[in-house]
Amino acid sequence: MNINEKQAISNLMELLAAEGPSGGEGPVAELVKKQLMAAGAKESWFSVKGKSRLPKNFTVGNLVVKIPGTIKAPRIMFSAHLDTVPICQGAVPVLKGDLIVPKGKTGLGGDNRASVAAVVTMAQTILQNDLPRPPITLLFTVGEENGLYGAKAFRPQDGGNPSMCFNIDGSGERGGVIGALGANRWRAEIHGISVHAANNPEGGVSAAIIAANAIAEIKANGYFGRIDKGSIKGTANVGSLHGGEADNQVMDSLTVTGECRSHNPTSLKKISKVWKTAFEKAAADLKNAAGECGAVDFIEDSDYRSFKLKKSDPVVKRFLKAAPKAGREAKVQTINAGLDANILNESGVPTVTFDAGNDHAHSLDECVHIPRYLEGCRLATALATEV
Repeated sequence: MNINEKQAISNLMELLAAEGPSGGEGPVAELVKKQLMAAGAKESWFSVKGKSRLPKNFTVGNLVVKIPGTIKAPRIMFSAHLDTVPICQGAVPVLKGDLIVPKGKTGLGGDNRASVAAVVTMAQTILQNDLPRPPITLLFTVGEENGLYGAKAFRPQDGGNPSMCFNIDGSGERGGVIGALGANRWRAEIHGISVHAANNPEGGVSAAIIAANAIAEIKANGYFGRIDKGSIKGTANVGSLHGGEADNQVMDSLTVTGECRSHNPTSLKKISKVWKTAFEKAAADLKNAAGECGAVDFIEDSDYRSFKLKKSDPVVKRFLKAAPKAGREAKVQTINAGLDANILNESGVPTVTFDAGNDHAHSLDECVHIPRYLEGCRLATALATEV
């Protein structure tokens, strides 16, 4: 599958240098539009969707591009998220052999600009060469890194009700991702009893001790970190603790946040229940001299649901047929992470994810492997033109 490699690398270098943190992806969306318009895209193909369903601080919604087909076939979609994590702010990409690396002490932003560039290169290729194709939708989502917000704001009708989707994302070499785990986010708001920590410590109930006891019990019972309790498998973690006002005051308020993940919805429900029960028990068990105890409000939300496609599904069969044409192995896998694909599959659009050569995401060692990136561009083109 032939592509213009020089143009593909130029696309990527431009996109890596564009600022676009989660919620502020406007400049990147404008650059994508500029690159596509230069290849022959029409103004009428572009729209911005879902902004009203995003957090109020987001400056732009998802960029959607609908490319007309030349053959009668179901519409397919390609997606990639526009945003990068804060460590990538100010990134200056430089070529170093087969790699693109950051010039200074920043991340690179290859997650996910390499994927955005691969989608742009695919679209340029089919437009400039007028390749036979079904109707194609390009979905460039916002806010993936801080909560899959763009994918959650997307509705299939926004993209012309595609029959399937290929999401380009990830770090390291991957086969086609046909399964990923689900996650619950939780917040434990712990209420203790405040007293002077020196004059009357016996009268206090420390929110910090309630949290410590709960987490220690969870850890001792095997429900912290990687979880393997017979049929119950997954992971769980504490992400943050915020509370307290003064060192001489028994802490009466503490908020703990975290997550639980599993490929199995039943396991996920069980893991989350263990955490909720442990916090409530720790609050009831810790009493002051007067026999008073604290309390916990445990708030739990589904972040994204697990999914697992079959090799017989049309979207997977299309991927497996196209991969060798781009020089990649025809293989699939499931991963222990959340992706826009979780949300897209849940919305009724069967979605396979593959990588575009980025590695060491979210770190100062981040890079893009150019040969692997070019494979990603070819694979996207093969998928777009497969009849």
